[in-house]
Amino acid sequence: MPDEREVLTWDLFGRASRRLAEMVAADGFRPDLILAITRGGLFPAGALGYALSVKNLHTMNVEFYTGVDQHLEMPVVLPPVPQVVDLTGARVLIADDVADTGETLRLVRDFCADHVAEARCAVLYEKPRSLVKCEYVWRSTDRWIDFPWSTEPAVV
Repeated sequence: MPDEREVLTWDLFGRASRRLAEMVAADGFRPDLILAITRGGLFPAGALGYALSVKNLHTMNVEFYTGVDQHLEMPVVLPPVPQVVDLTGARVLIADDVADTGETLRLVRDFCADHVAEARCAVLYEKPRSLVKCEYVWRSTDRWIDFPWSTEPAVV
């Protein structure tokens, strides 16, 4: 069925983010900070921060998707841009909801590359076509994903 979708509920998100944190911990990676790709990455980043006892969370606002399977030609970093001095020498866990094309993750990972000691990526979902193969993935899918934070229309 071509319009079949992955549906992530709030309850399943709790279990998925906990499992993602367990993967990071089992791998022995101890991030100094978590870099959330906003907006969808805010939710897994917060959950990972609590589960991994990491209080140092940063955000990087990247615009790419404009609708269901609709996106800009290239991802664009929106202000405020993280200060490189805050990342220098750190072990960074980049968190996002999905590695779809991988363009956004690649942009963020490249931004970090010359400044951090190490950067790894954690996502709830990874699609087979993603240019970036994440170190920590809860589930792989090739379907569109309905996230609990973005399925309802805005109230304004």
